[in-house]
Amino acid sequence: LSKNSSGISDEEQGYDLDLFCIPKHYAADLEKVYIPHGLILDRTERLAREIMKEMGGHHIVALCVLKGGYKFFADLLDYIKALNRNSDRSIPMTVDFIRLKSYCNDQSTGEIKVIGGDDLSTLTGKVRIDIIDTGKTMKTLLELLKQYNPKMVKVASLLVKRTPRSVGYRPDFVGFEVPDKFVVGYALDYNEYFRDLNHICVISETGKEKYKA
Repeated sequence: LSKNSSGISDEEQGYDLDLFCIPKHYAADLEKVYIPHGLILDRTERLAREIMKEMGGHHIVALCVLKGGYKFFADLLDYIKALNRNSDRSIPMTVDFIRLKSYCNDQSTGEIKVIGGDDLSTLTGKVRIDIIDTGKTMKTLLELLKQYNPKMVKVASLLVKRTPRSVGYRPDFVGFEVPDKFVVGYALDYNEYFRDLNHICVISETGKEKYKA
């Protein structure tokens, strides 16, 4: 495991749902609470400190990749803003948002279409932190960003999955390293459902069937 991420073992079963406040409409659709909301926030606060330490002196353009990254992005920026207010050094920061649509099959790296957000050329020469949900299209996105000659690009991702399908890319800042399970909640979705769930949970077979596209 990397020294800068919190590893969750393959044997981790998670927590019983009745220990937490779960929306009733999802009660039958989840197996376990995998990462409780409070733990997510504590880890995100620590990541904010690491980012401040490494990025001090630079102007950050924080670029959120929608939709799955919005909760992590908002909470991470809140902690960075708190550090800006309460420490001797602070980081100038602006924000932008993009949404990615990927046209690819399982055998192809495919093409990424950027939807929404400002013209990325406005970010030229500045530092940015990209907030991603799964990292599936990260390598392609980095190639896209290179066209605009940033001084540097740093990637923060809440989750990195240990999976044989990995292309080997690892973000600069990682919240949790997790087994190859399909998780939802904290803005991560299954066919657009579960984004309104605070905790990161493992979806049940019932849930997969109920919300199947």
